[in-house]
Amino acid sequence: MQRIIGMYKQFLWEPLWFKILIIASLLAAVVFSSSFFADHGYYQSIAKIAAAIFFGAYGIRFRSNTRTAVIFFGAAALCVFLSWAYLNN
Repeated sequence: MQRIIGMYKQFLWEPLWFKILIIASLLAAVVFSSSFFADHGYYQSIAKIAAAIFFGAYGIRFRSNTRTAVIFFGAAALCVFLSWAYLNN
């Protein structure tokens, strides 16, 4: 529970542009990956790109911790690959 509270406090200290980017990309990823848009490959692709932006932003944020940054950048790269795969369908 302490880690969640710590991450929330850290999020509150971030600049406004970072908060807007994170919230918008997370919201877009959740909305476009919902079952309402399940039949459309373009919306699924947008959801994966939004998730890649989310993971990439946190990868840049945690670049001082190499292991964490590599994990976030790997997740972003995986999301970009999955987005490309959905776009080709």
